[in-house]
Formats: sequence, C-alpha cells, structure tokens
Amino acid sequence: MREATLADKELVVDILTESFQDNQSVNYLIPNDRRKSARIRALMDYSYETCKLFGKVYVSEDKKGCALVSFPERKKTTLKSLLLEVKLILSAIGLGNISKAVNREKEISKNYPSSNIYYLWFIGVATESQNNGVGGKLMTELLMEAKRMERPLYLETSTLKNIPWYRKFGLNVYNQLDFGYTLFLIRNDQ
Repeated sequence: MREATLADKELVVDILTESFQDNQSVNYLIPNDRRKSARIRALMDYSYETCKLFGKVYVSEDKKGCALVSFPERKKTTLKSLLLEVKLILSAIGLGNISKAVNREKEISKNYPSSNIYYLWFIGVATESQNNGVGGKLMTELLMEAKRMERPLYLETSTLKNIPWYRKFGLNVYNQLDFGYTLFLIRNDQ
C-alpha cells in the first residue's frame, strides 16, 4: 500500500461510495432520498479530506482498495475543518441529522482509551476485486503500521458478516452499541 495523493482522491471516493451503499452505519446518517448515492459520496469526500488533514489515506498498489485512517488526538478545529463540516451537513447528512451524528460519535468515542489510537475509519475494496485478497493485504499492512507507531488499532462495523474476517487479523469485538442497528466496536489486543 502507499499513501494516496491528490490524483487518487476520485478513486478512493469511488471505491468507498460503492462499498458503503448498503452499510447500516452510513445509512443511519444519510437521508434515504433520491440523492442517497450523492450523499454517501459527499460523506466519503469529507472522510477523505479529514483523514488527509488529521490522519492518512492509503491506496493498495493495484488501486483496487483503500483505507482511511484517523489519529483522533491530531484533530483540530481549523477554518478548513469547519468548512468541511458545513459541506458535510449540507451535502450529506442534512440539518436534521446533526444531533444524531454528534451523539453517535460521542457514544463511540467514550469507548476509546485516553492514549493515542490508530483509528481505521473506512476500508474498502472495489466490488469486482472483493474476495481476492486485496482487503487482507491492506489490513495486514495497516496492522503493521499501527504496531510500528505503537498504537492499538480501533474500528467499528455494522456488518455482522465482516466480524469473522476481522478476527482473522487478531481483531476482536470489545463492545456493542445500539443505534437502532448494532454497531460492533473492534480493536486489536496489542
């Protein structure tokens, strides 16, 4: 894997938009209207930009997979981050879902340790390349980087069938939250 460049942005946003169309956690915040796909794309654009500011964005060598990583302690309120959040509200989640988004993030973050973490926000593989080892190679490399940085890796999933896949990499569910769907909180035990 390599760090994404500006030239990779559309590719990353495309992969994640396609990968998360039916994801319960994403759809919890995205209004289910005729603009749903465009809204998910706007969410992935926001996530990409946020991770470029306060984390890392990775692309697999074959350009079939990607991962967005955040370092929560680096997140700061800047003019750019505020503009990104306004754009997120207007283009993706809508005014009516602001409190839902804020409350969910608050509940999730209560489960993080006070020490620095390696937060895997999104990992996705192009549909035609799924089940071919692309995601596994990415996950292995992400775990190696987290270990090099001496940070535990944390993530969430609302997709039950993904849990056995995460377990193959030594990641385990350590808590569950109910938002009208079950959100599984996962980490590696470093």
